[in-house]
Amino acid sequence: MSIFATSTAAFYDRSTQSLSALRGQAEGLQNQISTNSKLTKSSDDPLAASQLRALARADALGTIDTAATNRATTDLNLTDTALGQFANYVSRAQELATQAASALLPATQRASIASELAQIHTGLVGLANARDSAGHALFGGDSAGDAYEVDSTTGLAKYIGSGSSGQLSLGDGQTVGRSLTGPEFLSFKDPAGNSTDLMAVIKNLSDVLSGGSASTAATAQAALGSLANGLDAITTAQTVIGSRLSWIDLSTERQQAMGEARASQQQDIGAPELGSAIARLQQLSTVLEASQASFSKLAGLSLFDFLR
Repeated sequence: MSIFATSTAAFYDRSTQSLSALRGQAEGLQNQISTNSKLTKSSDDPLAASQLRALARADALGTIDTAATNRATTDLNLTDTALGQFANYVSRAQELATQAASALLPATQRASIASELAQIHTGLVGLANARDSAGHALFGGDSAGDAYEVDSTTGLAKYIGSGSSGQLSLGDGQTVGRSLTGPEFLSFKDPAGNSTDLMAVIKNLSDVLSGGSASTAATAQAALGSLANGLDAITTAQTVIGSRLSWIDLSTERQQAMGEARASQQQDIGAPELGSAIARLQQLSTVLEASQASFSKLAGLSLFDFLR
């Protein structure tokens, strides 16, 4: 092979490699601009790629925490609404008990009050068996079925749920109770210090009034004290639920702030500076066009062009 053939081949090889390198750089910049990412593969920047993977995992966990937070918020709002309805029932029962506390109450009116109290009792049992966002007992703890069942003999509602309402994770080791169990606000002490239950108080008063006993006025008067304590227990429960919802709001703000911080980090680590990338791409395009034109011109030259 002659020296001229060798030189020509080397010229073509160097020119091809140079043009390929320029074209590769241009394509890389175009890919960065179109995908808004500086990395096309981990080997481009192993440290940055590792950091981005860690941030992506944190984002995934954040999504799980957000879902749990949303469920907790939904269940606690359901609980708060139900407690408001419980309070309305008790307020109406207090009005009826006040009327029944009169010794001059006619028998027909006592019967009417007894009937309405029985309806309130039925409503309370139904409300106590309300469902959460997953279709489980809202006030039954971890129980999937009803929280209360009515005894077929006595007609009294009995708690059949579990002892805890269960906890939901809010992320970073933070948890919150998703609701309350029925006994946490439906069971309390009467004015004499005896343990009682809101539904039992109303059921007993309804039974006494419907039976026409001579002690109906005294029973109604005693029931007023128990109903007042029951309303206090419900009000306390509403305060607890309100505090939990406030805590969730703070947790949500923290999750949002952390998510924004991760997004900013991902932008800083993985996203190109578009202005610089576009300017660099324009420069490379100009150089590439000039190089291709020069190569085409030089490739067409021969020794005779220099001998003229």
